[in-house]
Amino acid sequence: MLNARTIEIVKSTVPLLESANTALTEHFYRRMFRDNPELKDVFNLSHQKTGRQPAALFTAVLAYAKNIDNPAVLAAAVERIAHKHTGFSIQPEQYAIVGHHLLETIKELAPDAATPEVIDAWAQAYGALADIFIGREAQIYQDNETRPGGWRGTRAFVVREKHAESEQITSFLLAPADGGAVVDFKPGQYLNLHLDSDTLEHKEYRQYSLCQAPNGENYRIAVKREQGGVASGFLHDQVSVGDTLQVLPPAGDFFMEVTPNTPVVLISAGVGQTPMRAMLDQLLNRQHSAPIYWLHACDNGAQHAFRQDLQATRLAHTNLETHIWYRAPLASDRPAEDFDAAGLMDLGPLREAIDLPDAHYYFCGPLPFMTMVKDTLAGWDIAAERLHYEVFGPHQSL
Repeated sequence: MLNARTIEIVKSTVPLLESANTALTEHFYRRMFRDNPELKDVFNLSHQKTGRQPAALFTAVLAYAKNIDNPAVLAAAVERIAHKHTGFSIQPEQYAIVGHHLLETIKELAPDAATPEVIDAWAQAYGALADIFIGREAQIYQDNETRPGGWRGTRAFVVREKHAESEQITSFLLAPADGGAVVDFKPGQYLNLHLDSDTLEHKEYRQYSLCQAPNGENYRIAVKREQGGVASGFLHDQVSVGDTLQVLPPAGDFFMEVTPNTPVVLISAGVGQTPMRAMLDQLLNRQHSAPIYWLHACDNGAQHAFRQDLQATRLAHTNLETHIWYRAPLASDRPAEDFDAAGLMDLGPLREAIDLPDAHYYFCGPLPFMTMVKDTLAGWDIAAERLHYEVFGPHQSL
């Protein structure tokens, strides 16, 4: 438990952190990768190059400093990050490395302000936060290992199917090489892959949303080919049916939990539909009695993954309503058959249908898209506890 003086000192450094901004975390990562290059096999270096990871870490550090006297405010962020960490197989000893470089970064960037008292306060504060993460991650590791079909660390899975769902998105069906069962997951969660190949400069950890309901036997993920994406390019171009991948247990704090009589509205754009597909699959498998709405936006028919599957599913289930937007339809795209509206998603015309008193809304896609969805639904006075969303990549907030 941190004492009042430690809390006071850490909070007093907030203006210093704000003035340093992402220069703090950019220096931290350069320093850590220089002295501990083995961590390049853990962190997503693509996010380093784009600046997304340093920005995400800075936001987290600043939030912790501002709320160090009220850690309950950070509970949701801690849960999200802890799940991410288990996907990277983070171990307690790595927290000591991170803590060392964080303190040294403060000393190097702000030598005048980094008095022994300040450094000691931040050391205590970081240690308290690390203990929270270590404890929560230990619980997740144990739960993954002890549940039926569960395991700890990596497990060999064989690629049983590989299917191009659109020009950019390919799905992979993965089954355990040992022939055993697999642990169940909550629809919306993701699967963790540990990619290790002579063709990759570093080992890569990546997390991909599960896109079918749990069945105890296998997992299906869908991967979008990202421009310059090391991991997505490897999976699209070099991984074939029959190949073996190393897989960590499912994780994630974004998932669907609803009663059978709860209306559900699934809203997505682009590859953001992948977690929604697992949700839809489970709802239909359980013969969900309440209305289900599937609202999806993408560029055109060539980019519309799982299109034929959705069309067949819609015909088979009377309580499923769909509405599709194509931003720029191709000449071959058929209005009222392949898509319902051209342009960007606009929820306004659908308000009468989807603004239901007890409905829960799940949405995923690019950050501007999700901001639009959240602002629209909040503008309809829909309570925040009925809005659920996932941001891909380093933690961000809407």
